[in-house]
Amino acid sequence: MVYKICVIKGDGIGNDVIDAGLKLLSQININFDYIPAEAGYDCYLKNGTSIPQTTIDACRNSDATLFGAVSSPPDIPNYKSAIVTMRKELDLFVNVRPIKSLPIEISRQNIDIVIMRENTEGMYKGIEREENGVAIAERHISEKASRRLAEFTYKYAIENNRKKVTVVHKANVLRKTCGLFRRTVFSVSEKYPQIETEEVIVDAMAMRLIKEPERFDVVVTTNLFGDILSDEASQLVGGLGIAPSGNIGEKNALFEPVHGSAPKYAGKDIANPTATFLSAAMMLDFLGEKKEGDRIRKSIYKTFAEGKRTKDLGGNLGTLAFTEAVINNLE
Repeated sequence: MVYKICVIKGDGIGNDVIDAGLKLLSQININFDYIPAEAGYDCYLKNGTSIPQTTIDACRNSDATLFGAVSSPPDIPNYKSAIVTMRKELDLFVNVRPIKSLPIEISRQNIDIVIMRENTEGMYKGIEREENGVAIAERHISEKASRRLAEFTYKYAIENNRKKVTVVHKANVLRKTCGLFRRTVFSVSEKYPQIETEEVIVDAMAMRLIKEPERFDVVVTTNLFGDILSDEASQLVGGLGIAPSGNIGEKNALFEPVHGSAPKYAGKDIANPTATFLSAAMMLDFLGEKKEGDRIRKSIYKTFAEGKRTKDLGGNLGTLAFTEAVINNLE
């Protein structure tokens, strides 16, 4: 079988890490048909839009999308975030962010968390206005989005032998929005009594991720909270350079490293491609090719165990040399 994969390199080091990812994927036992597409700030400068309709259509008509990184400048009126737009247009309702210890010195050990972040609404709905010197942003939390996120989370827990789900919210203050989210997730949890369910207020969660990350298993939360907490948690195991993610919907899925475009490092053979490699492994899981996804993960772990690192992790390997090391360790 040949899988059709939309490839969006984006801006900055997105080009470097996606090139490395495609080189790694060329060494596994699966055939791909790559469909290149554009998105991001460079795309905006070229085409007048950060996310052309042709790109959205290419993603929609592919088996999956592999995405690099994009710049989102804050001071351009009506500028659209490419990745936020694609999450909405493709209805990629859950953002799956694994946080797992690696055999490197700066990684805390015994951490294995999966953060499930609602991906289409909340504060990222993007509905803002100014009135009389006051900036106002609307926070949309719906029962529908909360319920399907919860269903996905508990099914994932069952299928992956997870034991506990932690519901993170701020319902003690945001009584309407977080209150609805909390009630909905707990109503879904009643269908899965074999999974322990607990709740933690978001500010306490931020503290406990630092204090006792080992005790968390699967975490489910709203869009903004999940964005912040997953970035925080990634630092415990090595930083954004090793943090993968999957944006998953009913029909489409997009996989991307969590890090940004870091334009000052672009083209310098510096970028750490690990997050892209792990995102590609998640893509293979989604396609039903978990065996090949596991091969990539095992090779990455073996490479780190041999002491081979990129510079951000205290090593001396560039993007290309690290990629070759991972390829050489494929079994």
